[in-house]
Amino acid sequence: MRRLRPLLALAFAVALPVSAAPPVANEEDLLGRTVFQVLLGELALREGAVDLSLQAWADLAQRTREPKVIARAAEIAGYSGNNVLALQLVRRWQELEPDSPDARRTQVALLIQARELEALPGPLAAHLAAERAADATVFPGSLLHLNRMFARVPDKRAVFTLLANALEPHRDLPEAHFALAQAALAASDESGAQQFVQRALALRPDWEAAAVLHAKLLERNSPDEAIAFLKKFSKNQPQAQEARLALGQMLVTSKRLDEARPFYLQLAKDFPEQPAVLYPAALLALQDNDRATGQGLLEQLLALPHIDKNNIHYLLGQLAQEAGQADTALAHFRQVKEGERLVPARARSAIILLKQNKREEALALLHGTAGRTPAEKSQLFLTQAQLLREEGKEAEALETLRRGLQQLPEDADLLYDTALTAERQGQHAEMEKHLRHLIKLQPQHAHALNALGYSLVERNLRLDEAAELLQRATQLAPEDAFIMDSLGWLYYRQGKLPQALTTLQQAYRLKDDPEIAAHLGEVLWQMERRDEARQLWRSAVEKNPQNAALQSTLRKFQP
Repeated sequence: MRRLRPLLALAFAVALPVSAAPPVANEEDLLGRTVFQVLLGELALREGAVDLSLQAWADLAQRTREPKVIARAAEIAGYSGNNVLALQLVRRWQELEPDSPDARRTQVALLIQARELEALPGPLAAHLAAERAADATVFPGSLLHLNRMFARVPDKRAVFTLLANALEPHRDLPEAHFALAQAALAASDESGAQQFVQRALALRPDWEAAAVLHAKLLERNSPDEAIAFLKKFSKNQPQAQEARLALGQMLVTSKRLDEARPFYLQLAKDFPEQPAVLYPAALLALQDNDRATGQGLLEQLLALPHIDKNNIHYLLGQLAQEAGQADTALAHFRQVKEGERLVPARARSAIILLKQNKREEALALLHGTAGRTPAEKSQLFLTQAQLLREEGKEAEALETLRRGLQQLPEDADLLYDTALTAERQGQHAEMEKHLRHLIKLQPQHAHALNALGYSLVERNLRLDEAAELLQRATQLAPEDAFIMDSLGWLYYRQGKLPQALTTLQQAYRLKDDPEIAAHLGEVLWQMERRDEARQLWRSAVEKNPQNAALQSTLRKFQP
């Protein structure tokens, strides 16, 4: 009954005698018919019968000539997509109420909806003039929403031309220039957009939105100039949060991380409850190996309300895991309830549980996790294989990976891991098959090229092919220590000892790895620099006493 009361009130209002309507003999018949049509129109609309609703309201508008009824009929006609009828109704409404701002606003909206841009200049200009005359303080803000009205109009150049003419009388307002900048940008006229936003700033130098737009336009051609501009603006307007955020993002995008890190830390102090500040500040601190600061910022972020905390818990769990705090890590990973971090959190939890000798719980956790995407399913197979490998069950790990490839035959991570696992079990043909498939799918996969090339070198087979694979890998990742190691080992197999020594020494400087130490020591040994080889191996064994490759080399040369 409560829902019907507004409808009944409207029905009684329009059924009362209207000066413009002809007299009716039976006022009760008029009331009854009007109430019926109002109810019919609204209930039909509520049930989705738009055509029936429109018919009822259009008839009522024709019969009563009541502005409120005509306005409602025009609204429903526009909603139904009958723009011709809607515009006819609006013109009738304007005949009755020529000064109605609602009628003007509706007319403009309908002309835009109908894509009748050629009919818009007069109505739009009149609408803007009336709006400014009605409230000059509110009008500038309304200009900022002007472009949204034309969002679905495909001819952006025509929209710009229309707005440029309509806003001509209002060029004394910075908001008018800002609106034109937005329209020019939508029309792919960056130069025009820049000119208009500069005029907006000339009229209102402290306007943050205009400053940010100006900087983003500058960034497209000159990031350094954009950064310099925002630095100056932010210095003059220290509370301009959006401008400072934009500056921070530009510093990161331009890879000026040495500037970005302290800048974001200062932002975090100035805006301690802003997630858009705390999160990048934390990531930058962690990237700089400042774990304490990064963790503190993540914990600060975690205390804020109304944010997605799954990713934060995952990162905190990862930090705890790396610090050897297994229980803390598990507690965080268990708080990851959904999203793209769910499967990685479960995978890390399973590894922790296995190290705590809770094998059944670890496997149950993985088996109870359903991967929704191919990437998540792949990670589950990879983690199950990792658990089996850590238990020394290499054969079972390989079978798990093979099952994964049956479901996801072109997954790069599964192909790579299956290949390496097969090689460890002497399945060289299977290893080559998977790596060649991966290289065919991703010719730029440097690690696949390296793995296949190194395998050939290690088995002293097809060294010319190995050289071609390793050269491609080196071009893709010239600073990768393991690729350098493979190339150095190739030179050794080819008898190029000086080249092998130089390359392996460079690799070992980049990465203090026991397998690189084993190779470098062997080259030194063959070059009769055996004291250096022994000293190198001794140092490597102290750091990695259980490394299989290193132990094998020692048995070979120091039985």
